[in-house]
Amino acid sequence: MVKAVFFDFYKTLFVHEAQSFETSLQNIAARYGVEINWERFETAMERLFASTSAPTPTPDYSLLASSITVMLRECEFIRELGIEKHVEQIAWELLQSAGHPLFTANNTLLYDDAVPTLEHLQNAGFKLAIVSNWDTPLGPLTERLGIADYFDAIVASHDARVRSEKPDPHIFNYALAAIGVSAEEAVHVGDTYEADIVGARDVGIRPILLDRDGTQTGRSDETIQRLSELPEILGPH
Repeated sequence: MVKAVFFDFYKTLFVHEAQSFETSLQNIAARYGVEINWERFETAMERLFASTSAPTPTPDYSLLASSITVMLRECEFIRELGIEKHVEQIAWELLQSAGHPLFTANNTLLYDDAVPTLEHLQNAGFKLAIVSNWDTPLGPLTERLGIADYFDAIVASHDARVRSEKPDPHIFNYALAAIGVSAEEAVHVGDTYEADIVGARDVGIRPILLDRDGTQTGRSDETIQRLSELPEILGPH
C-alpha cells in the first residue's frame, strides 16, 4: 500500500521563468562591452555542468564553501569564453538572469497542477516529500512559494546531512527514513529518467515519470503528463 509520495522539484513542481542561458549571456556581454568566443561555448558549457554535482563529503564541508565554489566555476566559465574584463560582475549577473538556484526566488513559477495535487494527496492522508538535486536551501524557497506545509520532509542534495545526488541511493534512503516509510510504501515522481526513474527503482521505490511535453514515451512503466493524473493512479489511500 502506498503511504508516501516523493516529488522531484525542478520541472516537476516548478519551472524558471528565466531567459535562456545564451540570451542572458549575450545581453550581459553587450551591457559590459565584451566579446564572446562562441566557438568555445559548447566545450565551456560541458565543463561547467560536469562540475556541478553534489560535493563529496568532507569534514570541512559548508554551504558557504559550496556557494563560493559555484561563483568560482561561473568565473572560470566566463574566462573560457575569452572574456577578461568584469569577470566577477558578469558571472554574478549570469547566475541571476539565467535562473541559477542561488537566485531561484527571483524567477520561479509553480505549475498550475502543483498545489491542487499536493492538497488532494495531503487531504487523502499521504505523506509527502521533496527529493531534489538542488544546491541551495529549499526550505525558504518552498515557504515563499506557499507549499512548504504540504511536505513532511524536504530533502535536497546540498544539505550537509544528505550530500548525495539522485540517482545515488542515499538521498532516497534518507527521505524514506525522514518520513518513516519503507521503499515499498513510497512512489517517486520526477521528470528525469536517470535521476528520478532509475534512482528510485534501484532502491525499490515505485517510479512515475512526469513527461509534460510528451518526449519520453516508452521510457518508464508508468508515465504521466500532468500531476493531476496522480490521484487516479495511486488510488484510495
